[in-house]
Amino acid sequence: MGPGTAPQVGVSAVVPFFLEADWPAPPGVRGGSTLRHGLGASPPPFDALNLGGHRTPNGDAAMHVFANRTALREALALPADPLWLRQVHGTRVLDADAAGPTVAALGADGMTAFAVDEEPEADAAVTRRAGVVLAVLHADCLPVLLCSDDGAVLGAAHAGWRGLAAGVVEATVAAMRQPDGGLRAWLGPAAGPGHYEVGEEVRAAFIDGDAGAAAAFTGTRPGHWRVDLYALARRRLAAVGVTRVDGGVRCTIGEPGAFFSHRRDGRTGRMASLIWRTR
Repeated sequence: MGPGTAPQVGVSAVVPFFLEADWPAPPGVRGGSTLRHGLGASPPPFDALNLGGHRTPNGDAAMHVFANRTALREALALPADPLWLRQVHGTRVLDADAAGPTVAALGADGMTAFAVDEEPEADAAVTRRAGVVLAVLHADCLPVLLCSDDGAVLGAAHAGWRGLAAGVVEATVAAMRQPDGGLRAWLGPAAGPGHYEVGEEVRAAFIDGDAGAAAAFTGTRPGHWRVDLYALARRRLAAVGVTRVDGGVRCTIGEPGAFFSHRRDGRTGRMASLIWRTR
């Protein structure tokens, strides 16, 4: 890279498959989201760094997901395997320090993968230990990474519209047990307001309990609106004392070269957003 030439914003020149969280994190804290290319072995339409969806009908082969997860750990030099969750668009927050590890292994035929310990059902996790890697999977849903000012407490939440409306962000903040103003957040790539159109069910889920949330919806046609998930997340974070929020500028639907998108493609892969502390 020549003088005066900058890499793509947020994408490391050394780690081209990882979008680094662009926030002033404390020393030792690292986070960000994977991209779909630059690493991985999954074939289309899961190409290439697909990290999930292998449990769904017509999903990627489990052996590919397992291989990609292994390659990710090695390429990022992660201190441990990420704590993969079985996400259900709910509000359960897992205490990663009390959870057992989720260990994947290839079957004897080399074609299947199985979990030695079942991935725990949750849509968020928190930790107070160095070396624990939190992870949430997404392909349009909003990943929210959180850390305390001293980096001692970390959190990660999977906030699709259902989970966001139900309170998964608030539940994660509560589980971190920090004073108001003691946390900061980063919003990873999600379906952006320029492309994400929803119906009355989604709008009602937010504005029925918070009339001010209507500002995040822009009418497009009768009974349909474009929604700004980032604005809704910021609103909910602010309500529980988290006002320092970075990120929230990338769109999974509008950037097919960088991100998987279920809304755009239907059958597709999953990115992962990760956060961990090295010391």
